[in-house]
Amino acid sequence: MGVDIQTLLFEFFGGLGIFLLGIKFMGDGLQKSAGDRLRDILDRFTSNPFLGVLAGMVVTMLIQSSSGTTVLTVGLVNAGFMTLRQAIGVIMGANIGTTITAFIIGIDIGEYALPILAVGAFLIFFFKKPIITALGQALFGFGALFYGLELMSSGMKPLRSLEAFHELTVSMSDNPILGVIIGTVFTLIVQSSSATVGILQGLFSEGAIALDAAIPVLFGDNIGTTITAVLAAIGASVAARRAALTHVIFNVMGSIIFLILLIPFVAFVSFLQTKLNLNPEMTIAFAHGSFNVMNTIIQFPFIAGLAWIVTKIIPGKDTTIEYKPKFLDPIFIERSSALALDQAKKEIARMGEYACKGLEESNRYLTTSSQKHSDMAMQIEGAINNLDRNITEYLVTVSGRSLSEQESEKHTALMNSVRDIERIGDHFENLIELVDYKISNKVQISDKAMGELNTMFDLTNMTVKQAVDALSESDREKALEVVQREEEIDKMERDYRKRHIIRMNKGLCSGSAGIVFVDIISNLERIGDHAVNIAEYVLGHHD
Repeated sequence: MGVDIQTLLFEFFGGLGIFLLGIKFMGDGLQKSAGDRLRDILDRFTSNPFLGVLAGMVVTMLIQSSSGTTVLTVGLVNAGFMTLRQAIGVIMGANIGTTITAFIIGIDIGEYALPILAVGAFLIFFFKKPIITALGQALFGFGALFYGLELMSSGMKPLRSLEAFHELTVSMSDNPILGVIIGTVFTLIVQSSSATVGILQGLFSEGAIALDAAIPVLFGDNIGTTITAVLAAIGASVAARRAALTHVIFNVMGSIIFLILLIPFVAFVSFLQTKLNLNPEMTIAFAHGSFNVMNTIIQFPFIAGLAWIVTKIIPGKDTTIEYKPKFLDPIFIERSSALALDQAKKEIARMGEYACKGLEESNRYLTTSSQKHSDMAMQIEGAINNLDRNITEYLVTVSGRSLSEQESEKHTALMNSVRDIERIGDHFENLIELVDYKISNKVQISDKAMGELNTMFDLTNMTVKQAVDALSESDREKALEVVQREEEIDKMERDYRKRHIIRMNKGLCSGSAGIVFVDIISNLERIGDHAVNIAEYVLGHHD
C-alpha cells in the first residue's frame, strides 16, 4: 500500500499545531479563572519542600505546563521570594503535575472533541463576564487538544506499514538511549512534554511502537521540557540560573536511574496495564505518571544535596545593582496580569523608598553642605529615573493583556503613582540645585530660617514615607493620614512665607537668601502634593 506522505505530514503537523494551541488556550483560560490564587499557592506553600512539591503539582495542573511553573518559580527565586531549596520542591512537583495531561488524553473523549470546542467558543463569544469567557477559553483549549490529537493519530495510522518506521522502533527497543534522545530532541523542538506524550499515546494505540521502545522516549521528554526554564534563566540572577539547572539535573538523573531499571519498570507498567485493564493511551499515561512520581520520591531526600551541587556549579553571590528593577520579570506578564501588577507595585514601593532617601540626602546637603550628600542624591535621582522608565514600560506591556475591571483600576493607580514618585525625584533634584546655588553664591540663611526649613523637610519626608507605605501595603488608614497632613504642609508653607517677608522687612535676611528659602519651601510643598496624590490613588483603588 502506498502511504500518502503529504496527507500524513499535513495531518500530523496540523494536528500538532492545534494540540499545542489547545494546551496553551486551556492553560490561559484556567489561569484567568484562577488568577491571583496561583501566586498565592506558590508563595504560601514554600515553607517546606514537601508542600513545595504539592504546590508545583497544583499550579502545573492549572496552567498545563511544567515549564510554565518552572518559569514562574525561576521568576520568584529571581525576585528573592523563594530560596533555592524551596524552588527545587516546586520543580519536582511540576514534573508530576505535567503528567495530568496524559491522563486526560487517556480518557477517551476524542469523539466529543468538536462539540466541546463549540461550547467553548460559544462561551467566549456570547458572554461578557470575564470568568465565563475564561472558562470558555479553557473548554475551547480542551476540545482543541483532543481534536489535534485525533488529527495527529489519523496522520500516524499509516506509519505502522512503513518499513523505515518499523525498523526505527525495533532499534529503539534494542537501544533505549536512542529513545531518550528522540524524546529529548522532539520535546526541545515543540517545547511541550505533553505533545510528545500525546504522540506516543497515539503511536502505541495504533500498535506502531512497542512498550519497551516507548518508555525511554518518556524519559527523554522530561529532559527536553527543561529547555524552557533554561531559556528563561539566561541573563537572570544567579539564583534563577541555579533553579533552572536544578530542573535539568533532576530530570537527567531521573532518566539515568530509570534506564538502569528499565526492564523492571517496563514489567511494572505492563503489569499495571493488565491488572487495571488500561487502554493503550492510559498505559502510557501511567508509565509517565509513575516515572515522575517515583523519580521525585527517589530524589526528594537529596534536595539539600542538589542545592549544594548547583551552588558549586554556578558560584557567585547575588549582587543587587540598585539601578536595575528587581521585580519586573517579563515572565510574569506572560503568566498572569494580576501577578505582574503586584510585581510592579513592589518595584514602585522600592522607587518610593528611593524618593524618601533622596529627600533625606538633600536635607543633609542643605544642613552640612557636604558634597557626598549631593552625589548620593543625584545617584538616587538616576535610579529613580531608570526605574520610572522600566516600570512604565512594564505597565504598558501589562495593559496589552486583557485586564479585569479591578486590575485596570489598579493599573491606572500604579501608572499615576510612578509619575508622582518620578516628579518627587525631580523636585529634590531642584532642591540640590538650590543648595548648590546657595553654596556657590555664599548665601547666608539665618538660623531661624534654617530651623524652619528643617522642620518642613521633616514633615515632608514623613508624608512621602507614609504615602509610599500606604501604597505598598494598600493601607487606607495611612493614606487618610497623608491626605490630612496635606493641610499641615500647605499651612506651613504659607506661614513660613509670611514670616520670611517679615524677616526681609526687618532686614534680618538678604534678598538672595530669601529667594533660596522661598524656592525650597515651594519645592517641598510640591513634593507634599505628589505624596497626597499617591495616597489618593490608594483611597480610590479598592484592593
